[in-house]
Order: sequence, then structure tokens, then C-alpha cells
Amino acid sequence: MSATDSSGTRHPPAPEEQAEAKPASEKPSEGWLDRFRALIRLRGSGSLRSDLAEVLAEPAHEKADFSPIERAMLQNILELRERRIGDVMVPRADIIAVQQGIQLGELLKVFANAGHSRLVVYDDTLDDPTGMVHIRDIVAYLTERAIVAPEENAKRKVPLPADLDPKAVNLSESLSQARIIRRILFVPPSMPVIDLLVKMQATRIHLALVIDEYGGTDGLVSIEDIVEEIVGEIEDEHDEETPRIERRDDGSFIADARAGLDEAREAIGPDFEIGGVTEEVDTLGGYLVTLAGRVPVRGEILRGPQHFEIEILDADPRRVKRLRIYRRQPQREPRRRRPGEDASGQAAAPEAAEARQTPADKTPS
Repeated sequence: MSATDSSGTRHPPAPEEQAEAKPASEKPSEGWLDRFRALIRLRGSGSLRSDLAEVLAEPAHEKADFSPIERAMLQNILELRERRIGDVMVPRADIIAVQQGIQLGELLKVFANAGHSRLVVYDDTLDDPTGMVHIRDIVAYLTERAIVAPEENAKRKVPLPADLDPKAVNLSESLSQARIIRRILFVPPSMPVIDLLVKMQATRIHLALVIDEYGGTDGLVSIEDIVEEIVGEIEDEHDEETPRIERRDDGSFIADARAGLDEAREAIGPDFEIGGVTEEVDTLGGYLVTLAGRVPVRGEILRGPQHFEIEILDADPRRVKRLRIYRRQPQREPRRRRPGEDASGQAAAPEAAEARQTPADKTPS
């Protein structure tokens, strides 16, 4: 009931009464950020970052303030500050690039097989990058060359579909002549990932080459690689899920050298235990290079952990590509040859047995 003075005049309700009288349905919905702020106010100690880390470190329960997806993304955001470009980049050996003199027809085939929308462009070698090419720029360039004026197309006996003449497109023209090469960013491997994300947003260039201390190309990073550090793997319609380690009927395993050591142990079994080398390398290829002290060559067989052997199926001077892992057959101890037997275990001929007798074995006639 609202307050009245002695004269009977009705006064409007106080602000506190207005807040109490406000229906619950009119209150704004509480989001995860509001829930987090409430948690932080309850703790009241330390920095916002440390308080958030404490909340996320607590075990989840049925009435958790964050869903599992929210907790995972928040943890990834906190860890992003400590990650460097070298941790997320695609290694040089896996970069798909084209030479700036490539013909447009060949470039289209590279795009079709690569499954990427952007490719690095270089001059002589990958250590001389000139920029990048986007598939949308190629489509726009070829479409522009194939367009026929509608009035001219109407005069044809058989009008061209969509006013496009494919014969007007010169697919033998080089990429450099088309002038559709765009800029690309150059970053060091020590650069924080979050800084590169900000730079990509500011420049609207979503591809960066990682350059080592000598000016050579070390790797490649796209904006998708950075976003995946927060939200997890992003697969589109063209990504094919193929296992990196496949078991064969004979019990051996065919593996991609880029497969992780933990992935290999899970697929092969607990016997495939690498040991302390996992602190230095993460992949099977890195393990083999460390094991041999060099890049193994194709056809080479290395002795792996426990009773495993690893055969190099494909490799180049820079890296191992594919390999086969199988269990080494136990070697039998050689059986001692009995008197009167040959190397195959068969009874020797009388002449051979007599020839092996020593003078002491022979009795005088």
C-alpha cells in the first residue's frame, strides 16, 4: 500500500517499493556472464583472471554455473595468452603453395585437390613468398573474362547460358599476369596467438606465414587455426575424416608420420611405450628422427620400443611421411649341431662324416 500524508494526499511509491513491485517476468534473463560476475563477487579476492581460473578448476556438478561447453571455451581462452604461433602453426612440410608463374588452369586443379580457399604464392622457393591467392578472386576473374554483353548474346543463333562464354577464358594465362595476388602477413613463431588474432582482425588478412630467424618460411597460420584453439576442431563439408593409424589384417599398422605418440599408443596398445622421448617430440615422425639422429630414408627399418619395428614407407629429405609398425618376430637360439648332421639337421653322408673325424677318432686297421 502506498504512503499518504496527513491531508490524505496519495504519494507515488518509493523506488525500493517500485523494485519490489516489478514483476519477475520483466527482469532481464540471467546469462552466463551475469552468473560469473555473481560468483566473483562472492569470492571477493584476487584478480578477475585468477578467480575465474579457480571457478573453472572446481569439479562440475549437477547445478553447475557453467555448462561443459562454456567451461571448455573459457579454459581455452585463459590458456590462449600463453600460446605462441609456433604452437599452432601448420609446419612448412604441410604447406600447399603455388609458384606465381603457374597457369590458371593448373591453379584451378591445385585448389580442387587442396581443399583450401587460400594458397600461399611464392617466386622461386617457399622462402621467397609474394603473397596469397583466394579462390574467390579466381572465380571473379574468370567470370569477368567470360561475360558477354546481353545484347550481343541475344544476336547469337544459340544464346550462351548465363551470358558467359567459356571460350573467352584463357586458362594458359599465368597467375602473375592475372594480378590477383593478395598481401599476406609475416609473423615470428614467438608471437602470442592472441596478438595475431587482433592483427588479422585489424588488417582483414586471415593468413600469415611464420618466418624463422634466418628469414625462411617455418610454417603457416590461418584465422581458423586460432579460432579452433578456442572452440575446438572445425570441420567443413570438404573435410574427410580418415584415421591416421590403420590396423591391417596381418596385425601391422600403417600410420601417418604426423600421428601423435599418444594416438599411436592408444591405437596399437600399451606395449607401444615410447618413454621419456615424449617430452621432446609429439609425433611418430619426430620420434623416428630422434631415434635415428637424422631423417630416415624410404625402406629403412628402425627398432622401436619393446618388440616393435618401424619400416619407413614414404619419406623425403626433410621429413618422414608414412610408416609401418609391426611386432618383431622372436629369434630362436641356434641349435647345436649333433655329430653326423649337416647344417640343415640331416644326417651327413658317410664320406662327409668320415672326413670330419679327427685322427684321434680313427682307429688303426
